[in-house]
Amino acid sequence: MTKVRNWQIGRDMEYRFAEAHPDRQLAFVFNTNRCIACQTCTMACKSTWTFSEGQELMWWNNVETKPYGGYPRSWDVRILELLEAANPGGQVWDATARGGPYGVFKGMTVYEAAAAQGKDVAVGYAPTDEEWAAPNVWEDTAAGPPGRPGAYDERGARLPEHAPWFFYLQRVCNHCSYPACLAACPRNAVYKRKEDGIVLIDQARCRGYRKCVEACPYKKPMFRLTTRTSEKCVGCYPRVEGRDALSDGVPMEARCMAGCVGKIRLQGLVKVGADGTWIADRTHPLYFLVHVEKVALPLYPQLGTEPNGYYIPPRWVPRAYLEQMFGPGASDAVDRYRRPSRELLAVLQLFRTTQRMIFRYDIVEGPKVLETTIGGRPWTMYADTVVGFDEKGREAVRLPVVEPFRERPARYLNSI
Repeated sequence: MTKVRNWQIGRDMEYRFAEAHPDRQLAFVFNTNRCIACQTCTMACKSTWTFSEGQELMWWNNVETKPYGGYPRSWDVRILELLEAANPGGQVWDATARGGPYGVFKGMTVYEAAAAQGKDVAVGYAPTDEEWAAPNVWEDTAAGPPGRPGAYDERGARLPEHAPWFFYLQRVCNHCSYPACLAACPRNAVYKRKEDGIVLIDQARCRGYRKCVEACPYKKPMFRLTTRTSEKCVGCYPRVEGRDALSDGVPMEARCMAGCVGKIRLQGLVKVGADGTWIADRTHPLYFLVHVEKVALPLYPQLGTEPNGYYIPPRWVPRAYLEQMFGPGASDAVDRYRRPSRELLAVLQLFRTTQRMIFRYDIVEGPKVLETTIGGRPWTMYADTVVGFDEKGREAVRLPVVEPFRERPARYLNSI
């Protein structure tokens, strides 16, 4: 094990390999507030990559209902329990400490917990066939009143926090900066591409030991019985490389991203420094959302893999739950999303508007259209226009913040 820098937890940590990072990193932001769980993303991935024999129960993209749902079942509860057992009472953040954007994580990562227990590279477990079998178990099941399972909650649902609550969590491989699957593979069959940071499994080297399945805390590598090898999300790398027939030679978003009905997804490539931190790029939409506005947060950053998937937390969920899942920045992120700045409101329009990845945005300012209060504070809205540009600097999309409204003339019959 060697020391590496994990900017998400604000400190150095133990990892199997020395510090090494790609030139650019594939990353994405999911806006959980918009998801309707239509599973179009899931089926876009399924129909492209996992439709063959032996892949029937393999869902590289899935959408699960929290707090109870999960694929495999209870994956996050299991890994959090393992870490708590390794470090009782010590899995805490110091949000006031200087080190990273969310403070400093004082507990143990999956790698440090394994080292403390004298185990393999990362703390983990192998899900059972039963846990893999039902990707939509507990769908749309809300958390009710504490201590009264199945009871109706008379308090109802009101902001800022609903009493009965649930939300949809969209999950794909995070193509982590410090992948547990890569660290755990005894065959070195798992590798991270230098050009875009996509994590892949070399099918010729894999022998199906399933160490990657056991080690990945997010449970995104999956074993295929017909080939006796493990497989995982490939990041739709032909599209990222710009080799898709529709790409015109520039990077495109993955199939799950491009198929999103709710417009919750934004994917791109970000420049990475030698220590793994993102190189400042003020007008890149992902950099703005993650590092400037800090409204998009990593999923379970305390696990230590430095995932490159980020989430805008749902604004109606109890803050304690969100802070456990997204770290101590969750409450501030919700507040910023609930009362967005002028620039944030414009950037949010870019989600799922073009299949081409957006590398830069510009905002054309418009007139003031609304003055109101949100959370007891004044808020102003402007009729701005946001413009997104592809890798070659060409305009890819142009969108108004205020969507046009057209009223059907009275002489036409209403078709409803």
